[in-house]
Amino acid sequence: METPVVVAVALVALVGGVVLGMIARSMVASQAIKAAQEQSARIIAEAREQQKGIILKAKDEQLRLQREAEDDARSKRTELGNLESRLLQRDEQLDQRADMLEEKNRKLLDREREIEHAREEVARAHQEQVVALERVSSLSAEAAKEILLEAVREDAEHDAVRIARAIERNAREEANEKARDVIVTAIQRVASDHTAEHTVSVVHLPSDEMKGRIIGREGRNIRALEQATGVDLIIDDTPETVILSGFDPVRREVARLALTKLISDGRIHPGRIEEVVSKSRAEVDLVIRQAGEQAAYDAGVPGLPPEIVKLLGRLKYRTSYGQNVLNHSIETSRLAAVIAAEVGADVQISKMGGLLHDLGKAVDHEVEGPHAAIGGQIAQRHNLPMKVINGIAAHHQEVEYACVEAPIVQIADAISASRPGARGESMDTYVKRLEDLQAIAESFEGVERSFAVQAGREVRILVRPEEIDDMTAMRLARDVVRKIEETLTYPGQIKVTVIRETRAVEYAK
Repeated sequence: METPVVVAVALVALVGGVVLGMIARSMVASQAIKAAQEQSARIIAEAREQQKGIILKAKDEQLRLQREAEDDARSKRTELGNLESRLLQRDEQLDQRADMLEEKNRKLLDREREIEHAREEVARAHQEQVVALERVSSLSAEAAKEILLEAVREDAEHDAVRIARAIERNAREEANEKARDVIVTAIQRVASDHTAEHTVSVVHLPSDEMKGRIIGREGRNIRALEQATGVDLIIDDTPETVILSGFDPVRREVARLALTKLISDGRIHPGRIEEVVSKSRAEVDLVIRQAGEQAAYDAGVPGLPPEIVKLLGRLKYRTSYGQNVLNHSIETSRLAAVIAAEVGADVQISKMGGLLHDLGKAVDHEVEGPHAAIGGQIAQRHNLPMKVINGIAAHHQEVEYACVEAPIVQIADAISASRPGARGESMDTYVKRLEDLQAIAESFEGVERSFAVQAGREVRILVRPEEIDDMTAMRLARDVVRKIEETLTYPGQIKVTVIRETRAVEYAK
């Protein structure tokens, strides 16, 4: 009996436990469901808030894009309106030009008709005159022509005999003068060795193959180099050597420096040649300035204006009677200082006057007048002391002395020039003739630059192609030859070459 009761109690306890477990699980599940519902509500609320923010941002972006589109459309409409206005104006201008051309064509047609009518009248009048002359003279036109030709032939024969006798007489009268010209020409040619020493530079090549590269295809490289520098390149049979010939030593130095760089670099073509020549010219300008500064330092003359220093440096490449003018100027400055100290004159003024006395020679090929007067004008323009100006202008006694330092400068100049070995034979006349050649060529309209080359036997003229056409270039060559023959005295003959070059340059971007 106890076993069934125990079983029943156990079953009741089991059922109670199950019921309690189910009630507990139900309470836990309801709490989880409630928490999930609260979290879901919170997520939904947050999502709604984010959605509102995104919608607001989207609306703001839409408004911004709409405003930008409206602004762009407005600017486009404005631009199109301006373009339409310009097109309308251009259309009106074209209509006006068309009307003007039509009016000019009409006037030309009327003028042509008038000219044709006048020609007909002239022909009719000429025919009437011929008929009237034939009637009056009782001769036909052919017979009158024969009589006139016979008379002209007799006059021509008479004039020819008279001219031949005059030519023979003039030839006899000019025989001695021609003989003297021949002798002078021979003397000049014999004396050209000394001149060549001062008008040529030599550039050594690594090999003879470089000569072909310098010449270039169809000679374009050597022509470009000669045109850019104004110096004549002589490439002959001398092994591994190129001779640069030109009377202007600055040009010759630029050409020597440029050619040396081109040979070292190996890239030789017209474009590269122009670039290297430009850089070489800048380097020579720097050397000139440094030479002027060094000369002022050596002579003990500080504080000179920069332009004076630059002109002084140009004398480094100038010679007079075979004497370097810059070295001569420094020597003259030192001599003047010693003399001034001995006689009690102003030593500093004498030094400055001696250093700058030949300053005009730096620009005497560009300015008319003697170099002493030119130097005095330059010194006056830069506000140098009046005693220095007088010493420069009076050192060849072309103006009166105004102070004791002026004759001191002249004496120092004479001592420096006359000492043994100071100077060689004169080449000033030779240089002056070459400068006159260039001046004559540049006196014509349309000439851009000119270069005297081949020791004065040729002058090359570069013209502006927009002003000088091919026919005008031929006429210019004849005019230059005629002016040279009328104004210069020279040995042998001078070749005039007019170069007209047109360049088309575009840039690929």
